[in-house]
Amino acid sequence: MTLEKGTLIHNRYRIIDILGQGGMGSVYRAIDENLGVSVALKENLFTTDEYARQFRLEAVILANLRHPNLPRVSDHFVLGDLGQYLVMDFIEGEDLRYRMERLGMLEEEDAVHIGASMCDALAYLHSRKPPILHRDLKPGNVKISPDGHIYLVDFGLAKVYQNASQATTTGARAMTPGYSPPEQYGTARTDPRTDIYSLGATLYAALTGIIPEDGLARAMDNAQLTPLRKRNPKVSRKLSATIEKAMAVDPSDRFQTAEEFKAALLASGSMTQQVPGSYKVIPPPPEAVSHPPRAIQATVVDEEKPVGEARKAPGPVPPKSAASHEDQPFVSPLKRQKERERKRRASLIRFAVIAGLLLLTVGAVLYFSPGILPADVRAMVPFLVPTATTTPTSIPSSTPTLEPTATITTTSTSTPRPTPTATFTFTPTPRSVVTESVLGETATAPASLIVGGGAGQVAIVSERVGAPQIFLVDLNGENAFQVTSMPNGACQPSWSPDGLRIVFISPCLRNTDSYSNASLYIINGDGTGLTTLDASPGGNFDPAWSPDGKTIAYTSLRTGQMEIFLIDVEDPTQIVQLTRGQSLVESRMPAWSPDGSQLVYVVKRLNVYQIWMMNADGSDQIQIIRSGVAYTDYLPNWSPKNDLIIFNQRCAKTFCNPYLLSISATDRSTEQGLRLPFTLTYIENIDYSPDGFYIAYEGAEESGNIDVYYMTLSGGDRVRLTSGPEQDFDPVWRPAIQEP
Repeated sequence: MTLEKGTLIHNRYRIIDILGQGGMGSVYRAIDENLGVSVALKENLFTTDEYARQFRLEAVILANLRHPNLPRVSDHFVLGDLGQYLVMDFIEGEDLRYRMERLGMLEEEDAVHIGASMCDALAYLHSRKPPILHRDLKPGNVKISPDGHIYLVDFGLAKVYQNASQATTTGARAMTPGYSPPEQYGTARTDPRTDIYSLGATLYAALTGIIPEDGLARAMDNAQLTPLRKRNPKVSRKLSATIEKAMAVDPSDRFQTAEEFKAALLASGSMTQQVPGSYKVIPPPPEAVSHPPRAIQATVVDEEKPVGEARKAPGPVPPKSAASHEDQPFVSPLKRQKERERKRRASLIRFAVIAGLLLLTVGAVLYFSPGILPADVRAMVPFLVPTATTTPTSIPSSTPTLEPTATITTTSTSTPRPTPTATFTFTPTPRSVVTESVLGETATAPASLIVGGGAGQVAIVSERVGAPQIFLVDLNGENAFQVTSMPNGACQPSWSPDGLRIVFISPCLRNTDSYSNASLYIINGDGTGLTTLDASPGGNFDPAWSPDGKTIAYTSLRTGQMEIFLIDVEDPTQIVQLTRGQSLVESRMPAWSPDGSQLVYVVKRLNVYQIWMMNADGSDQIQIIRSGVAYTDYLPNWSPKNDLIIFNQRCAKTFCNPYLLSISATDRSTEQGLRLPFTLTYIENIDYSPDGFYIAYEGAEESGNIDVYYMTLSGGDRVRLTSGPEQDFDPVWRPAIQEP
């Protein structure tokens, strides 16, 4: 809640005006009524017990800072559930971002002076015991006073850094695209080199008027840093190379200390060392000092768009718990991928060598010791029997061969949504009966079941072409076929039961929790026949095609909050609302029972997700899982055999990777899910294969990249379908086709 002007807080500080607002809180100018001086009041709205404890610890450390390029922290306090506050000296003047907007590009000498001042401040912070990381250095946090003095301000995201062998004590971790290094986006360890990257990016923007390409995009090889001199040829080669080195993707390639960076900056302009705090720039004009405050937000800028024309991105994501692990050094995803490929090649070579030696050894023993094998068995091994005495023997096969070729044809009708003729032809390959233990029971797969129309296919969403699009891939991850080409992306596919059409949503610019402006579309599996199903205002997502193929259940925001609706596939004007929650009680993520008589879905109550069930007409709505307020349950999926419901679970109040749990689909005697014993780092958004023996899912290995996998329900035979640096998600199996 934003504090109103004139509010007296903590019985001492009266709010004068708001200097800026962001996703984590606001910055206020206030009067300290005890001393009669102006102060800056930094607010943090995340008030869990762990963050309150961390806030107090860091505030005490920050209050002891004394440096000419840093404001003094004079007080800190926590006001119940209202927020946490730091009180700092209020620095009059203009920030660097405003100076960049006012002047365009800075002169080289001014940039070097600003960089040297910031290096002095960072060197001081990094040399504290324990060291302090700023972690949000950007133009908006560099302040120039009316006398030209330079300050590093805003310690709301500072982190106390201990050392590589100890867990770090963490505050909020926000990312400002263009200024944040790639390690700050994930759970890799941040260290003093994180601030060096951000300072390099700040100087890059000051000298070019363009925010540099985002560090994470560069680490994923989706972007490359445009050379500084390409955007401003007036900058010297030495200074350009110095700044670009500070912005290296790999921390080991950057300057390792702020002192090193400062020395390189001064050497590039043949300037001499000065006493910390003595570097100054041209003071701002009086009108610049009194410019109106602007929102403190992350910005995203097109590659060649001036800073002053930046388009604002959503505010920062709420921070992960202070208990999150940040003890792993950052390694570029490209390096990780190359290392995985090297290890894979080495493993294959070792396997081939060992297998070859083993075969040679066994062959030699059998060849020179004819008495080891019985004569009839020996006769079946060609290389052990002289060719002249070999008599071919026809051994009848006990496996029946299926010869007919099945053809399914759908012909377009005169409905408003024409569906062009689509023909899928396949030659069935008989599958032997498979028996394996699935969650404690023995199951037998029918021999005539053909998964995915014969070839075996999974629809996935991939960012490999930029915006997310839907692809079909074989079960070996090959022969990827792009189904959609929506300008604003497509995701959340769901197959029709005959395996011919897909319902999906667009726009979908990334994998996220909800899609407030999305519409429903239907497309044929071969990419033809795109049809709009529901483009009503508000947003429509989470589609699930019914087993009889007649309706689609989905989540809609048309009422102002998430509710579940049914839409008739043949007559989209026929829409039925199934759920009607009270205010702040929302329903979403429907999944059908195999017979189409029921839906399992998610209800948001008490700020957590719960698993519920209802009849297909919306009646008999009951909660089937009770995990309390410490956990949130989501993404339920109903087994094709109607025996289990599998769902994901996360911690509701702290960060943890998702678990996978199950509960009986028919037995309501228990309301507690059973956690499945998969030893996987990350598993989410599962989808059953049509025969119920496999699950496809989103997973992540050591690189942290989201890819698509599948495996048996017991966790065996795991196959990775995607392996590129881009994100791949939303896997759905193409329905099976039964032999007549």
